[in-house]
Amino acid sequence: MSYQPIPTIDWWAIAPVSIVMVTGIVALLIEMFRPNRNNNTIVAVSLVGLFLAGLSVVPQFSMPFGSSFGGMVVRDYLGLVLQLLLITVCFVAFLFSEPYLREKRIAFAEFYQLALWASAGGMIMVTTENLLMFFLGLEVLGIALYCLTGMCRQELRSEESAMKYFLLGAFGTAFVLMGIAYLYGPTGSLRIDAVSIAVASDQPHFVLMALFGFGLLLVGLCFKSALVPFHQWTPDVYQGAPTNVTAFMASTSKIAAIGALIRVLAAGAPLVSYWFPIMFWVAILSMVVGNFAALVQKDVKRTLGYSSVANGGYMLVAVLAHVQAPEKVSLASTLFFITGYGVMTMGAFAVVSLAARDGKEGTRFQDLHGLWHRAPFAAGCLILFVASLIGVPPTVGFFGKMFIFNDALAAGLLPLALVLAVTSVVSAYYYLGIIQAVFVQEEGAVKNESGRPQAGLNLAVLLCALAIFGISLGAENVLKFMAPAEDGRQPVAERTVAQR
Repeated sequence: MSYQPIPTIDWWAIAPVSIVMVTGIVALLIEMFRPNRNNNTIVAVSLVGLFLAGLSVVPQFSMPFGSSFGGMVVRDYLGLVLQLLLITVCFVAFLFSEPYLREKRIAFAEFYQLALWASAGGMIMVTTENLLMFFLGLEVLGIALYCLTGMCRQELRSEESAMKYFLLGAFGTAFVLMGIAYLYGPTGSLRIDAVSIAVASDQPHFVLMALFGFGLLLVGLCFKSALVPFHQWTPDVYQGAPTNVTAFMASTSKIAAIGALIRVLAAGAPLVSYWFPIMFWVAILSMVVGNFAALVQKDVKRTLGYSSVANGGYMLVAVLAHVQAPEKVSLASTLFFITGYGVMTMGAFAVVSLAARDGKEGTRFQDLHGLWHRAPFAAGCLILFVASLIGVPPTVGFFGKMFIFNDALAAGLLPLALVLAVTSVVSAYYYLGIIQAVFVQEEGAVKNESGRPQAGLNLAVLLCALAIFGISLGAENVLKFMAPAEDGRQPVAERTVAQR
């Protein structure tokens, strides 16, 4: 007689992902039955679906934490916060995308379905501890982003960036898949904490295989997170993709990849002496290379691309501080900074999308000239977003970097704290260049005059600006709200039955 656990079925746990995916299917059906018309109905349905998905996340904060569906779905603070953030990012992207796509003359309704499914893939990645489900979410996210990057088919730059992203993305995915295979080999488990099983076996060859597999998994996640030295695709893809796609991709892929990296590094604790020094230098290189490479850029999107690399380094510092001293450092600072980064990035790219006009788009610094006169509200919000990216007090960017700096000191990672502080000062140079371009007289701009903001874009940047003010004013309360993320999950009892 043997006992086999019956998996817990928790429909609430998969409700947000299910709603987002179904919304994408409904949007696709609407497009099929309303061809060659405007996308207003699709946008409205998508926004409603995202709102409902967000509502389905909120009550789960008060529900018991744990796993369900045989451990394939996890409910904890980390997953719930990141799910809400992914939904919000997609919502804001949809607000300003339609006017931009029409100005670029690429008003394909497929953008909305692909973005919804990409969000669903990211949501799967941050709410699972099963390597098979993680890989499924990674592929759903990646394939959708490859397609979105090449949406502007009339531009060679867009096609080139899509091909580069696809090839390098497939390369990174291969590392992840091979890593999963090496972890499964010695353990027979598809759980992210399979490393612990291998180490507990006391078999040297099992430990070696687990170490090799874990290293391959980290390589794939570093690529998805745009961490040095796996960042080369980032500036080219950010520059070549349509700006609304760049905004969505910059936030969604970073949130999903860092969320998955948190779980993987926590699961790799038994091998921490092997991988911690490597990730220590990855964090330093990401901050240094990202910020110093951004100094010489002439294109706003490439500048923000290298900024994304640097911000990934900041996030990694927070994660490493938690791994180094979990009793002193929670994941609250990491989640706080990720939230601020998503808001700042979406707002900045939304304003940059104003450079699209009559099918053309210029994203060099001089293409922002005169923006203060043509769109003072959007320009003012851009200044706020950039100031927050610099870390000017009392913005959310300042509090986020300060919390990470304090965490690094508490964990005894003084070199990381110093590099974070120095590179943040360096970043002020190229960020201030964006602000300066906004105030330059319009005569210095290119012939392609920027468009004027519409209601959707104004609403998008307003929401981002209000979020920055709200999070900044309530920084301590937001940090306390996110603090339970350190507690992990409280196990949910699994039922068992006797089987003959």
